[in-house]
Amino acid sequence: MTDKPEKTTTAILGALQGSITIFSDLLRSIPTDVLDTKRGEGFWSLHEHAAHLADVQFMGLERMRRILTEDVPEFVPFVPGKEDETERPPLAPVDDIVTQFKSGREKQLELLKSASPEDWKRTAIHPEYEQYGLYIFARHILMHDHWHMYRMEELWLARDEDLSKLEG
Repeated sequence: MTDKPEKTTTAILGALQGSITIFSDLLRSIPTDVLDTKRGEGFWSLHEHAAHLADVQFMGLERMRRILTEDVPEFVPFVPGKEDETERPPLAPVDDIVTQFKSGREKQLELLKSASPEDWKRTAIHPEYEQYGLYIFARHILMHDHWHMYRMEELWLARDEDLSKLEG
């Protein structure tokens, strides 16, 4: 990885912090009667998107820890939703999802803020990516947050004819 300016990592940290408030406000703005609506075959509900964002926070934290402590850790892809729907536990209430997201994100931020400029250059191996490491993963988390939050807003507010026909 080429050197990234400190202002870029600072911007990523600020945006990851801001995602806590954006996510909480978005999720609490959605009427509860539409949380579990699915807009199409194979689409996730708003509740599923929100629960997913909360669920992956601790997986992300563990990946960060491994990148910082192992020489060149290797990861396996994380593919949510492949389990049998009848075996899935019920989704957590909105307040619990917000709390879990915030707690996991704050732990991630604590770890990232303590990382040195050299730590930000640490690399890892992920079979889905040509390059992977702390910097790319931190940026990936940010983009992942915002993709799911955009999708939640779209599934909530877009008219059927204007809804992106993506699965998930």
